[in-house]
Amino acid sequence: MNIFDDILNLRFIDYLDVVLVALLLYYLYKLVKGTVAINIFLGIIIIYGAYKLTGFVDMQLLNGLLKGFIEVGIIALIVVFQPEIRKFLLMVGSTNFSRRRKFLKQLKFLKTEATNESDVDAIIAACNKMSMSKTGALIVFERNNNLDFLSESGDEMNIKVTQPIIESIFFKNSPLHDGAIIVSNNIVKATRVILPVNNEKNIPQRFGLRHRAAIGVTEKTDALALAVSEETGHISYFKDGEFVVFEDSTELAKMIKNDLA
Repeated sequence: MNIFDDILNLRFIDYLDVVLVALLLYYLYKLVKGTVAINIFLGIIIIYGAYKLTGFVDMQLLNGLLKGFIEVGIIALIVVFQPEIRKFLLMVGSTNFSRRRKFLKQLKFLKTEATNESDVDAIIAACNKMSMSKTGALIVFERNNNLDFLSESGDEMNIKVTQPIIESIFFKNSPLHDGAIIVSNNIVKATRVILPVNNEKNIPQRFGLRHRAAIGVTEKTDALALAVSEETGHISYFKDGEFVVFEDSTELAKMIKNDLA
């Protein structure tokens, strides 16, 4: 029986199995894309490929070494990929189908347009004005991971995003200025939100709790964050737990729009 006969004899469940494995690998790749973990991910694939190749050509010694590395290394990989595993499980567990009419839209299959239509230009304009007056602010953009578990720590809102609204929320005498706001689909869904703070990463001393909170929320979820420093007025952009460098407001707006798309 040749390979073509084997293909013709495959059952529907076999095709489904291949498709599901391919989708799983695709989403794992998306989680680690753009991070240091992508190099580790590629290294694992290379080692596994070498393990299979040495077994095929009967290189017993090298195959045994690679097999031992793979069997023992799985524990180390869980530690190394802890943030990515956490983010993946959070993405699966926080999927809120009641807020999405279509399952395919939630998974971004066959997506032709952006699902998050936040008015980024208005938010950037508000940040620029707050930067001039050195008004501290922390804005979180919700993407795929549902952030309701964070919204519950603050005051739930349902306000359309505009530049005056953003500025009034973070006005120093406003009762809502403490904490972060969460923006989803051009709606401020919560204010005075308490975010998880990252105390492990070394960042310059000029950055305070707002920046550590921005690192924490973008590290533990797929959210994006903007922080305006109350001390310097500097605007910082965060993604995947890291500072994202930009030259000006135009480039920043373009980056956020691309990341939300």
